[in-house]
Amino acid sequence: MDLRQLEVLRAVADTGSFTNAASHLQLSQSAVSRQILHLEEELDEPLFLRVGRSVRITEAGSTLLALSRRVFDDISQTRADLRDQRKHLTGTIRLVGGMTVCLYVYPALIKEFQAAHPGVDVKVTPGAMPRIIRKLRNGTADLGLLTLPIDDPNLVCEPVMREELILVTPATHPLTSRTEVRPGDLAGLGFVLFDTGSNTRRVIEKFFEREHLSPKVVSETDNVEVMKALVRNGTGVAIIPYRAVSREVRAGQLHAVRIAGHRLIRETGWVHVRSTRLPRAVEEMKNALLRRCATES
Repeated sequence: MDLRQLEVLRAVADTGSFTNAASHLQLSQSAVSRQILHLEEELDEPLFLRVGRSVRITEAGSTLLALSRRVFDDISQTRADLRDQRKHLTGTIRLVGGMTVCLYVYPALIKEFQAAHPGVDVKVTPGAMPRIIRKLRNGTADLGLLTLPIDDPNLVCEPVMREELILVTPATHPLTSRTEVRPGDLAGLGFVLFDTGSNTRRVIEKFFEREHLSPKVVSETDNVEVMKALVRNGTGVAIIPYRAVSREVRAGQLHAVRIAGHRLIRETGWVHVRSTRLPRAVEEMKNALLRRCATES
């Protein structure tokens, strides 16, 4: 039993004959008769009694006709609901990301997104990269904004942001008096760094390797707020994205400076499971960030 057969059944019942049903559906009369015959054979019950050129529906036919009407009413309502969703987006979008993204990118982005789509519930889950990748792959997260690269054939990565990493020290650190900080000035300093294995840590480690530096790592964490607190209390210095410390730098609580001769850049992008078509909420969230990046550039 399929939708086409139910449609033919309804047409015969509504028009009162196979000939009229065929005309209504723009089919041959034999095609209509064949569809009804297939249904009768499948159910082992007659659906219509032939009375001259007209037909009369049987009890079994009436039962199936009621089903047909329910099915097509549901389809019609579903189509209407989908059209309404295109006009007024609803539902839930589940975002994931590292701590820096969740603290300094998502809040303004979500505010802008929900101003345009107030019917969408946005849920944010921070976490370390392995956990985030698992959530994206198993479908418990829809979209992640992560530090690239990510090598996973099941995921699609779309670069969207380039962030500069800068040296951050306490406001009273001796290096704040320097007009320029050179790589050699970092020798012997204690560093508070992102966790080993993270893409941001790899960018920093490549810089150390190029300059033949062996940094003293005093602490590791994926929480940028913890990093800033450790820098403020003098535990060490850090290399972190400028957007994460801009407020403290303006307030004079921390000092930020580029390392002479180097621009340390990490690339961040949207990551989602590979699919032929993404939910509209995901596409709208991606577009919202593109607009913000264009405004900020």
